[in-house]
Amino acid sequence: VQLQASGGGLVQVGGSLRLTCAGSGFDLGGYAIGWFRQVPGKEREGISCISSGGGDIYYVDSVKGRFTISRDNAKNAVYLQMNSLKTDDTAVYSCAAGFIDFDDYKCVGMEYWGEGTQVTVSS
Repeated sequence: VQLQASGGGLVQVGGSLRLTCAGSGFDLGGYAIGWFRQVPGKEREGISCISSGGGDIYYVDSVKGRFTISRDNAKNAVYLQMNSLKTDDTAVYSCAAGFIDFDDYKCVGMEYWGEGTQVTVSS
């Protein structure tokens, strides 16, 4: 059972990146998938969550209108399209599989975590 986040890199302010969360030996389709990010010295932040069927989505306020989460269960993958990137978006981004809280659509009870991918936004 493995999750792997990929697609990070170095980009200038205003640029875009697309992150992919892929499942190996693991059916992502049965889980809500969340994207999280962490900066050294700060707590990990949940930035987006998508329900197993894709119909319910959450974004933290700081990424609303710039990031889009989507999933393709046939490909066993979840994506995070990140546009209009800012220096504050610099972090290690990870994905995790768990459940969605239908009160606020945040991901909760994450059972499986993947290794992160570094996103660096330069000014």
